[in-house]
Amino acid sequence: MKLTAGLYRHYKGHEYRVFGVAQHSESEEWMVIYQALYGEYGLWVRPMSMFCETVEVNGERLPRFALIQAEEPQIGQRPD
Repeated sequence: MKLTAGLYRHYKGHEYRVFGVAQHSESEEWMVIYQALYGEYGLWVRPMSMFCETVEVNGERLPRFALIQAEEPQIGQRPD
C-alpha cells in the first residue's frame, strides 16, 4: 500500500501533515509519521493500516484521513 505525503483532514475536522512512512523495527509494520497542524503541533505515528482505514459516521463510511493536497515526500518515502 502506498501513501501520499501531504496535507490530510481527519474525519473529525483537524488537519495534519504526513511526512512519510517508516517500518517498525520489531514488528516490521508500516507506520505513518505525521504532525498535527493545530494546538501544540505534536508529532504522531500510527499504523498505516489504521491511518488508511474507513470509519462509520452517522451511517456513512468515510476515510479516517482524507488527502487535501499532495506534497513532496519529506522522510520515509522514495520518489518514484
